[in-house]
Amino acid sequence: MHVDIAARVHDHGWKLDPIVRTLLDTDFYKLLMLAMIHRKHPGVDATFGLINRTRSVRIADEVDEGELRAQLDHARTLRFARNELIWLAGNTFYGTRQIFPPEFISWLEGFRLPEYELRVEDGQYALTFHGPWQETTMWEIPALAIVNELRARAAMKDMSRFELDVMYSRAKSRLWDKVERLRALAAEGPLKVADFGTRRRHGFLWQLWCIQALREGIGDSFVGSSNVKMAMDTGLEAIGTNAHELPMVYAALAPDDDALRAAPYRVMEDWAEMYGGNLRIILPDAFGTTAFLRDAPAWVAGWKGARPDSKPPLEGAEEFIGYWRRHGEDPMDKVVILSDGMDIDTIEASVRHLWGRTNVSIGWGTNLTNDFGGLDPSGGDRLKAVSLVCKVVEADGRPAVKLSDNLSKATGPADEIARYRRVFGHDGVGEREVKV
Repeated sequence: MHVDIAARVHDHGWKLDPIVRTLLDTDFYKLLMLAMIHRKHPGVDATFGLINRTRSVRIADEVDEGELRAQLDHARTLRFARNELIWLAGNTFYGTRQIFPPEFISWLEGFRLPEYELRVEDGQYALTFHGPWQETTMWEIPALAIVNELRARAAMKDMSRFELDVMYSRAKSRLWDKVERLRALAAEGPLKVADFGTRRRHGFLWQLWCIQALREGIGDSFVGSSNVKMAMDTGLEAIGTNAHELPMVYAALAPDDDALRAAPYRVMEDWAEMYGGNLRIILPDAFGTTAFLRDAPAWVAGWKGARPDSKPPLEGAEEFIGYWRRHGEDPMDKVVILSDGMDIDTIEASVRHLWGRTNVSIGWGTNLTNDFGGLDPSGGDRLKAVSLVCKVVEADGRPAVKLSDNLSKATGPADEIARYRRVFGHDGVGEREVKV
């Protein structure tokens, strides 16, 4: 499908142009986690909240509240389509057929997004979702996609047809320059790149264009998309494992410090009951990677790979290579997934450095699907991506915390952050600018 995106943006005349068209327009890891939550924690409540880490951008001043409510309300009308559920039930993911239990597929038939709460606080939207964890978790991706695309639409609202055409031409040229660099990189050695760009995309149609460009441009080196709808429609692999919300909720529910310290490994035990093989990927940094590896049971080293998500990519990869070697594991039997703010420069540097030392896969997110900084024909940074996240903030009324390897990414009440720091320590933690 080739769409004239500039014409579509300029010419549409309907009142509501839906940003989220289907509940399948989400990341694959949400469904994998949801299946586990549905089976093991159906009675847990969880609250998610929108957090803008780029505080200098006052999103509520840019995005109209009425338009935001209209998009959120539309998302709540959506249901999984029959053909989508048939595809989920019968397709093979990560080498496993019928990976989702039949009772879970049946439950999805009646699923709808729960209610939301929205208010404005000092130029930012306080957008929260309260209710059962197995319902509120599914708001993360559509909420982020809606706010990001509405912000892009607001920036483009007064552009002429010609200005839009110029802007998208520049964006396509910028992406193709990256594709050519990836082609050269793939000619040097193994390369695996996946689209991880749903959460902060410029728009649905632009993400689809990026997927098509990568598919044509780097061929088999493009291994899939985290977006389930786009994977289904294009015949790509759906890519994803798990996210920080699992250890964050398990930790919030922990009755004491010992249980808190053990929470990340309890997540992995439950995950291993549901999934095997290449889905056993370690996400170590919810409370600090160094602390995680320091306290990890011996069986953790046997997992297939790791996704170090908040240290500089090579630093995180090297830490795991050393860990595997110390535990008698061959790093060349493992995979390291690098996905934190990757751009073409860090992709090239990381892949070249890690060749012959471990297998590396790139999850390319914001800098793939929302790299419009400096492309506004009228100047300014209205189209530059912001660091917007939607995190779990409470579980069964107890505060949820994420420490991260980067102090700038920590979330939660200050007193709880201090407690978690006491339990997990400060080893390997630093402070770096959060760009995306």
